[in-house]
Amino acid sequence: MENDLVETLWTALDPPGAPVRPLPSLVVTGAPGGLPSVYAVDAFATACVTLATAAIAELVAVRAPTPASPAGERVSEAVREVRVDRRHAAVAFRSERYQEPVGWTLPAIWDPIAGDYRTADGWIRIHTNYATHRAAALAALGEPEPTREAVARVVGTRTGEALEEAIVAAGGAAAMMRTAAAWAAHPQGRAVASEPLFATDVTPADAVAATGLAGVAPPRARGPGLAGLRVLDLTRVIAGPVCTRVLAAYGADVLRIDPPGFAEVPALLGETTGGKRRAALDLKSSAGRAAFDALVAGADVLVCGYRGPALEGLGLGVEHLRSLAPGLAIIRLDAYGWTGPWRARRGFDSLVQMSSGIAARTQAALGTELPGTLPAQALDHGAGYLLAAAAARALTRRHERGVATTVRMSLARIAHVLMSLGDTGDPRAPPLTTGDPYRERVTSSFGDLLRVRCPGSLAGLAPRWTHPPGPLGVDEPIWL
Repeated sequence: MENDLVETLWTALDPPGAPVRPLPSLVVTGAPGGLPSVYAVDAFATACVTLATAAIAELVAVRAPTPASPAGERVSEAVREVRVDRRHAAVAFRSERYQEPVGWTLPAIWDPIAGDYRTADGWIRIHTNYATHRAAALAALGEPEPTREAVARVVGTRTGEALEEAIVAAGGAAAMMRTAAAWAAHPQGRAVASEPLFATDVTPADAVAATGLAGVAPPRARGPGLAGLRVLDLTRVIAGPVCTRVLAAYGADVLRIDPPGFAEVPALLGETTGGKRRAALDLKSSAGRAAFDALVAGADVLVCGYRGPALEGLGLGVEHLRSLAPGLAIIRLDAYGWTGPWRARRGFDSLVQMSSGIAARTQAALGTELPGTLPAQALDHGAGYLLAAAAARALTRRHERGVATTVRMSLARIAHVLMSLGDTGDPRAPPLTTGDPYRERVTSSFGDLLRVRCPGSLAGLAPRWTHPPGPLGVDEPIWL
């Protein structure tokens, strides 16, 4: 199954009708298992890690500064063999659970009132890890005491759909539990099913040149792997940060940008900031906007996790970004898709599991009272590796054809991929109990930390992070 999925995903990286590129040589080892689920989460994890590593192998080959042939033609380096350990991929999909502080304590990963609640007609999940979402949920509930007990009493008197809509309308994030059939019949479910996994727009070289700017030159190569690539990171939580840390592990210069004073989920910072520099800019101020535009002009990739029209609302639509950097690879992720009535809705992995039918199917498979969950934030982690693959393929196109690429993806469409594999897993199989031997000890700004190493490798090139984890907004917003 994982082999078939890798081939399907590899083909999907290009728009329909494009020639199918040969996969690099793949060596996948290790015992499967460790992520028990009614769904094939183990195969999904291995396939996603393999896809990202293969796409990076292809990019590394076209970027390598190899000598010219006697005829004066540039000769590309041979694509390196890709190596993936199934168990390492499974551990990486649970990496935030296996980070272990040495001599200090991590804060709780979930806000006390976040979670699943029984409604008058089913279940709803309320996401309150960000202060604004917490305030919105409490306002929609009529300002009960901020305790699980008080919230549960109010939620129990409301229907799921009405409460979901009220919280979303107030600026919060919530999802009632739907079955897969109900989601398939829902307008947003239908919209997501009709979207491609990688919605890819390729701008031809002549169209880019028509902007009157320099055209699409290949990104600079300053060493092995992805050294010299500049990646602007406008992402949060897990999915986008997984993408950018994979690129960083192979040598890209990743610069994360957040608003001044932004409070990310504290428990995730040790896990998601490694390998990156982190700067703060107010994109709504003239000075912040000018600094950001300068960063875009020097960037090769922009990875954005802002929902729907958020970039456009900041005046940073594709046309503006292309005017600054004609060859920029723009890689975007949202929760619920780019078409349909929910295209601007806030969402997270756990909420998409509720909406799409994953939670209901898992609940039924295990016979539990509470909604079921995947054994990992598999939609987030899967998205991270798929985004990295999309970024690498976009840069390969830029090298080979002088074109610029925009890719749009969603957690809901990735859920569709996982569910399409069928009920082929065993939800009662033995779960992972440790992240060892796939962890390393690193010194961070918070203290020493055990963390999961980047899964996958290339022959002669192992991924590693050079910048230690730490708080946001501590670096200058400049390219090195």
